Amino acid sequence: MLDMLIVGGGYVGLSVAVATKQAAPHLSIEVIEAAPEHVWQKDERASAIIAAATRMLQVLGVWDEIAAQSQPINRMIVTDSRTSDPVRPVYLTFDGEVAEGQPFAHMVPNVAMVRALRGVCERLGIRIRHGASATGFVAGPNCASLILSNGEKIDTRLVVACDGVRSKLRDMAGIKTVHWDYGQSGIVTTVEHERPHEGCAEEHFLPSGPFAILPLTGNRSSLVWTERTADADRLVASDDLFFEEELQRRFGYKLGALTVVGGRKAFPLGLTLSRAFVAPRLALAGDAAHGIHPISGQGLNLGFKDVAALAETVVEADRLGLDIGALNILERYQEWRRFDTFRMGVTTDVLNRLFSNDITPIRIARDLGLGMVERLPRLKSFFIGEAAGTKAKNLPRLLEGRTI
Repeated sequence: MLDMLIVGGGYVGLSVAVATKQAAPHLSIEVIEAAPEHVWQKDERASAIIAAATRMLQVLGVWDEIAAQSQPINRMIVTDSRTSDPVRPVYLTFDGEVAEGQPFAHMVPNVAMVRALRGVCERLGIRIRHGASATGFVAGPNCASLILSNGEKIDTRLVVACDGVRSKLRDMAGIKTVHWDYGQSGIVTTVEHERPHEGCAEEHFLPSGPFAILPLTGNRSSLVWTERTADADRLVASDDLFFEEELQRRFGYKLGALTVVGGRKAFPLGLTLSRAFVAPRLALAGDAAHGIHPISGQGLNLGFKDVAALAETVVEADRLGLDIGALNILERYQEWRRFDTFRMGVTTDVLNRLFSNDITPIRIARDLGLGMVERLPRLKSFFIGEAAGTKAKNLPRLLEGRTI
């Protein structure tokens, strides 16, 4: 019988495995990934990793490898305009350091994160199984049984569901969600441009939704372009010339001509919050527990906060000789993470509704609000600390850069 079985081999699932195994080497841990081996290498996306998460990745021993391919975000600007406006006034700017020499975030290719974490899993002896998904889950008094699509049955003291926002394990455990669709999709692509970005990220609030420009290494940027779903589908299906012309209209010409590199995909956007993070012998982490709008760039970082809290909860219970899959143990993790997740979900929902419209009175009010923040250095510093995850109270040890 295993001690922990993690379903989902993305960066959240792998991080749970590494964080727990490093602190408690005697625990037997395996990872189940439904996708065939090597599919993860085709992921062209990049993610914003906040300062607190980089501290955790340093403790896990993977940050040095990841950092070589990451781009620090040195500055961020926020604008609010219509697509057709000839000038986009900057209402808010953030310098990108939470401490001297420490940016509040880095842009990291997803492939680099997964590669580094898989390397540590191999060194720690954590087995990663590919090509099988969970088709059945039964929680008993002393262990849970997981039935796989290949017919195999695995017994384990604890199952950790990291299988995405449409988690099958969450449904099998009877955990309900609060969900609504925004009628928007996020187009994700990467562009090359003529001039350097100098590590500056930009968030353009346009009537259809935010248009985020996130710096990558070299003269490249990752885009998260929000449009109404029908428009996003039309843009993704259009020819290259039309797509690049529409993209350039929103991006502007400050970095010169653009060229789309790699693919382009549209992902439907909505808010999904699990009513519970745990059930007997089961814990949810990452998108299985929460799916939020990308307007704040916090989705992945919420998952890393789950990782740090869950690993600490499990390891401390194990050190006390307690059952790591018992519901009363898992409820400590739930209490640690649920309020923060709910708060972030509400925040992103309000921001999206506030900025994804062209109603004049609302536009005036929000621009006044942005201008006030720009003129209050202490308030700006507070927001930077919140975004970087360094100002929160009761942080798990890993997010403080400490071992469990």
